Amino acid sequence: MTFLRSVSVIAAAAIVLGSGAAAETRVTYKSAKAGSSYFQMAVQIAEAMKKGTGGDVSVTVEESQGSVQNVMEVRARGGDYVFTTPPALIGLAQGGKAMFEGKGDPAFDEIRALFPIPSLTMHFVMSADSGVQSFADMEGKTILLGSGSFGAREGAKYIELFGLEGKVTVADSELSNAVNALKNGQIDGFVTAGSWPAPNVIEAAASTGVKVLSLDDTQIEMSKRTRLTIPAGTYAGQSEDITTTSLPVVAYTTSKMDDDTAYLLTKTYWETREDMAGDAAWWAGVSTDMLSNITSRIHPGAIRYYKEIGAPLNDAQM
Repeated sequence: MTFLRSVSVIAAAAIVLGSGAAAETRVTYKSAKAGSSYFQMAVQIAEAMKKGTGGDVSVTVEESQGSVQNVMEVRARGGDYVFTTPPALIGLAQGGKAMFEGKGDPAFDEIRALFPIPSLTMHFVMSADSGVQSFADMEGKTILLGSGSFGAREGAKYIELFGLEGKVTVADSELSNAVNALKNGQIDGFVTAGSWPAPNVIEAAASTGVKVLSLDDTQIEMSKRTRLTIPAGTYAGQSEDITTTSLPVVAYTTSKMDDDTAYLLTKTYWETREDMAGDAAWWAGVSTDMLSNITSRIHPGAIRYYKEIGAPLNDAQM
């Protein structure tokens, strides 16, 4: 599939039924940079919405420069706007904190969640030849973190938190070079964050053999991130579950969206998720259990669907 800067999935022409015509619902979905896994997910969601509604929903996917931009655009968007961001940013925006300090807006209080999508998942990938089985074993090894990404920042944070600062060599190279560098023995491991299964980890596991490290309970608590389990067999040679951390990501809209549209989008998403998983394995890890990651209010239209299927919701989400 070719991913353009802006991908538009257009619904089929309205079918005339008697003297009337079926109304087309148009939605703009703003996600991530073109070429990223999250942009690809957005395209898959757009296609699933078209197929799942028989062409009644038309989703236009817009490229984004990041989650902060997605939230900021709430101020100028209408009821057709859907965007993705980690739940933590919603709390910061509504509280006018961190990157939203001095930029508060009443529109942020109208943000409402729809459904969770695959989380950003931390992978600490070590070559089988390195002999590394735990974080303590990383001492004296060369690790590639990349630069500028969530994974690079998070990886550097963990190295400091777990007492490895100054004890590992951080390779000066981009993450795109990680698999080749691992194959050639230039590095002992790399850190990457993305939806699982991660393409670069799949490649490394299949071509050179790797050990993806698990975090223990104390390390997960120190990270202040969400626990996530990557099931055994996800990667070549992986005989046990991997316990790691993640940054949840959720699709949001605002209270400007009407209840019927929010209901339709949410219902169609969950009813087509299994089909999407057949095309891309990262959807297989999404379940209604991940609704617990939503820390702010859910749209009433989405709540209607969740009540229909008996999904667990808490008071803060209502």
